[in-house]
Amino acid sequence: MKRCNYNTFKVCLQKAFALLGLVAALLPVACTDQVQFGGAFLEKAPGGTVTADTVFSNAEYTREFLANAYAYQYYNLPCKSSNGSPQCLNYWKGMPDALGDTHHLFYSSSKVFTDYYNGSLTSSPDDKNNGGVYPYLNEHIWETVRNCWLLIENVDRVPNMPGSEKECIKDEARCLMAYTYFIAFRFYGGLPIIRNTFTGSEEEYTNGRESARNTVDFMLELLETVIANNNLPWKYIGAEAYSKTGHWTMAGAMALKCQVLLFAASPLFNDNLPYYSGQYTMENDACTWFGSYDASLWTDLRLACKDFFDTLSQNGGYHLVQPAGHTQEDYRYAYRYSYLFQDSPEIIHSVRVSTSTSGNNYQWFNLRNNERMSYCPTEEYIEMFPWADGTPFDWEADSLAGRLDTMFVAGDSLPDYQLLQNRRYTRDPRLYETAAVNGALQTINWGDGRTSGQPYENWVGGTTAGTQPATNTGIYATGYKNLKYIAGDAYDKQYPQWSPLLLSDMYLTYAEAIIQDGGSLAEAIGYIDAVRARVGLGGLAECNPTKNLTGNREALLEELLRERACELGLQGARYFDLIRYKRAADFEKPLHGLRIYWLKKDSDGNWQRNEEQWYNKYYDTRSVRDNPDHPMYYEPSHFEFERFEITTGSRVWWNKGFDTKWYLQPFPITEVNKGYGLVQNPGW
Repeated sequence: MKRCNYNTFKVCLQKAFALLGLVAALLPVACTDQVQFGGAFLEKAPGGTVTADTVFSNAEYTREFLANAYAYQYYNLPCKSSNGSPQCLNYWKGMPDALGDTHHLFYSSSKVFTDYYNGSLTSSPDDKNNGGVYPYLNEHIWETVRNCWLLIENVDRVPNMPGSEKECIKDEARCLMAYTYFIAFRFYGGLPIIRNTFTGSEEEYTNGRESARNTVDFMLELLETVIANNNLPWKYIGAEAYSKTGHWTMAGAMALKCQVLLFAASPLFNDNLPYYSGQYTMENDACTWFGSYDASLWTDLRLACKDFFDTLSQNGGYHLVQPAGHTQEDYRYAYRYSYLFQDSPEIIHSVRVSTSTSGNNYQWFNLRNNERMSYCPTEEYIEMFPWADGTPFDWEADSLAGRLDTMFVAGDSLPDYQLLQNRRYTRDPRLYETAAVNGALQTINWGDGRTSGQPYENWVGGTTAGTQPATNTGIYATGYKNLKYIAGDAYDKQYPQWSPLLLSDMYLTYAEAIIQDGGSLAEAIGYIDAVRARVGLGGLAECNPTKNLTGNREALLEELLRERACELGLQGARYFDLIRYKRAADFEKPLHGLRIYWLKKDSDGNWQRNEEQWYNKYYDTRSVRDNPDHPMYYEPSHFEFERFEITTGSRVWWNKGFDTKWYLQPFPITEVNKGYGLVQNPGW
């Protein structure tokens, strides 16, 4: 396979991460002059201009231009307070994950809370061109597309740059463009297709909207060109990995092709009927519907997945992280390493917003205990995670069996020890890396899966949750706190990233393709089981003997979607899974939290609710620690549980039904009214 020769390009990408979304001044490189190519440059048609001539007359300037193009990539974790582009970073907006059934956002000033939960979102952008969770005019969509075409069309004239590097830059630009289109496609459907840089005045930059099928074909054309060219490395390894990981690779191009096909093959667009019928329908449904069901798209996906795994078998470089042993700690660490560590062999492509470990500019972590980041896991989500052996959690059955007291942890109350001893985590290890649950120890060790310190007290009145579950507010509003992409406090002083393409996702995508393409269900289960085995879960079919998963295709698909939710939390996966399968019924179901009440015996021996702290009030205090007979000596282990409907930010869909217009976002009416062919999505 051909390899890129970047020679002196070692730190440009790192510089760009610090400038995410700003495309600021071209940083000085060696002895060359400083060049500006910010917003003013982008607002003009640079073909043949002095500015473009300057940028592409110097190899280092061109590399920096590429690096800044990388800085526009979609990043799912809000980490800044800004009305500027890109809005995906703005925590006043909110993540799309909070629109599905796994998380609920309790920040009342967020766009998710004010415009989505109450159903008031319209097609009118505000004075800063911000609309929904992915505003069409404020995500650098078209700036990125233009930058990519500038690179493709101009890099050949750059002096003192190896030809192999020029070819790599072109293919990286194609990947960047395809990724940008894919993100927008999931939110909007068919898009304007731009096939070269703009020339002339700004008024000439407008292209009409293309069909959904044409948009898919355009993304595939870009990626298949990259794959056929075979210029990009499969993966950056060794010394190159330090400076180049985060660049697009052949593996990334092949994986992104699979993700495009997965969304395209799904029923949202690929069905015998369009997803929307009612008032404000489109004159031409082609922008949001393929016109009929095309089974060959699932075949195309299956073959693309096979190509990926065949190439992986030949080249290596990526593999599922395997636990060092067979303990819960080993399994938790394997899962955490898989998506969070920058050198993980499971990360096919990552997006990074900072090269700093100080955290001062990374509010996703800094505000983890602030209501602005109150992405609370729902009870529905928590119940998707099976028991530690892989058998399903079933509230009704497990309640009758008396297992709820140990549905998170189990342990022994032993004399001379106030804290539970022999603490055992009783559920899927991924749960404890995804949510803070009652009884789990809070301090997470970054270097392995061990935990220590005080336990989470998520009961009403407890040390950590306080009254938040009772008032349905704050970061414990559902009785759970988010830990995904946070890892307790362990993520402090670490390099932040978001990983949109993961190997585990590819395993599950391949399984879905096999199921939908009429393949062997046993083969599909094998790919699912490979992901489950990493965290010590038993085989899916063996753990669900009543569901006939080797013979019931629909039942296996349901288990696959649940498995995707457990594996891919805060990856945007669950929300878009519900969207692409048109799961209106799931959007309409009210979501719940869990109120836990600590039970203690009164003087008559009856169990009574006790809404007070234990660790802060009784642990290691002089009046209690030396008296094992004290009624508050032992860590609480007996509780009453109450599932409750979320009322803070109650979603309009729960009471009035889910209008299927919400499957896609509205284009800004200001753009639609310009009359250049940007047709509004149905229902808006």
